Amino acid sequence: MPDLNPFRPFRRIAPPPLDGVASLPEMVLDDWAGLRHGIPGNDLDDWDPDYIRRVLPLMRRLVNTYFRGEVRGLENIPEDGPVLLVGNHSGGTLIADTFVFACAFYEHFGPDRRFHQLAHDMAARLPGLGIRQWGTVAANHDNARKAFDLGAPVLVYPGGDHESFRPSWETDRIDFGGRKGFIKLALEQNVPIVPVVAIGGQETALFLGQGRKISRALRLENITRIKVFPVQLAPPFGVTLLDLPLRVPLPAKITVEVLPPVDLTERFGTEPEPEEIYDEVTGDMQDALTGLSDERTVPVLG
Repeated sequence: MPDLNPFRPFRRIAPPPLDGVASLPEMVLDDWAGLRHGIPGNDLDDWDPDYIRRVLPLMRRLVNTYFRGEVRGLENIPEDGPVLLVGNHSGGTLIADTFVFACAFYEHFGPDRRFHQLAHDMAARLPGLGIRQWGTVAANHDNARKAFDLGAPVLVYPGGDHESFRPSWETDRIDFGGRKGFIKLALEQNVPIVPVVAIGGQETALFLGQGRKISRALRLENITRIKVFPVQLAPPFGVTLLDLPLRVPLPAKITVEVLPPVDLTERFGTEPEPEEIYDEVTGDMQDALTGLSDERTVPVLG
């Protein structure tokens, strides 16, 4: 079957960074064409280091300029082997801190180090976003196990949409909603936990609340697995619901700090209690987030 993507020939002959520019529409067309093979989101081989290599300079320039991205402590991530990166989630559906961290990860370790991020089904499956090529897959333990089997670090956000749509005045609060599945996963797979703490995402709009009662009334969870129906104030339309119809994120400074790895057996013993692990890991993350918050003097500007 002939290749009908008109951007591929241009991308192949274009010099950097134009090859990265051409990679974006090429990826969009390939994603939509790929729907004929089924709904995506669970194939770890969608990760494309060549795509990352071409696009990384563009993304790095965007996040380092618009969001003034700063990532500290990447040396705390083991140089090889599987590890569970546990992050706090901010910024609604436009998760600027994830892009800041992913760019820094690939810049530090190189595009050829396999790295997977677990995302909500809608984000992982929607064609044209370009995140599956960066390693994003649907958030479930099966995908995490497959990534660990390949020796890859896995980034998970236990707080999910519950935390990502928390009010802006709770920007300095870790809120996983009591979800402890990440602990079970780390214990089962015998991988260390590396906390990843970020601040600034909740300043990319004025988040007014999660709207959980509205979501339940509309039965959104039954349809889309979305448990919130939040309201934000942001350009260009002023008011958005679930970041729809469109939200342009404010250029808030994003700072990410990677904490030292936690060996669960070494720290908590051979028969650890998930409740104790949860309290201590989230407590460590809260201390780090409070420290990052104390550094900020003005919202958005950082």
